[in-house]
Amino acid sequence: MDNRTFLNFLGQIEKLKCNTRHSWTSSGRHESVAEHSWRLAMMAYLVKDELPELDHDKVILMCLIHDLGEAVTGDIPTFEKTSQDEVVENHAVAQLFSGLPEPYYTELTTLFTEMEEQQTPEAKLYKALDKLEALIQHNEADLSTWLPLEYDLQMTYGTEECSFCDYINRLRATVRDDSKQKMALDE
Repeated sequence: MDNRTFLNFLGQIEKLKCNTRHSWTSSGRHESVAEHSWRLAMMAYLVKDELPELDHDKVILMCLIHDLGEAVTGDIPTFEKTSQDEVVENHAVAQLFSGLPEPYYTELTTLFTEMEEQQTPEAKLYKALDKLEALIQHNEADLSTWLPLEYDLQMTYGTEECSFCDYINRLRATVRDDSKQKMALDE
């Protein structure tokens, strides 16, 4: 890849550091999209012993690219995101990838399609971890940052995505227990 293409792509995705998410950090500020993606990639690395049959390099790359569209669109909380928002975000990803030379263009486009189709164990793991990371972040944030609907979401969000695997399902249950303990502090 030539230097200008490399730097242009990095410049576009740098916005992930600037664009904040709905979630708050434990220090009381909004987290960036880049911070979410970074921790999601670490989660994928840390579960490799539990799911040794999966291609964890692929899962880590999925975690790193899953929100690239938000460099263009910004973050829209899951409970507000529409199908039209997803179309716009997917178009933004396609535009970002279109500036990359081969083999990067084909590799990332193919990977993104795999993620969207949710048919492979790797895609299912990335999606489950994506849901879990948001739940974990909410548990780490001050309870005053939660919206009323998030009390229910902490109990239900990601349940279906995590059900594909016993280990991830048990991890979801532990996160749910942590949410219950946090909510009990509010009573």
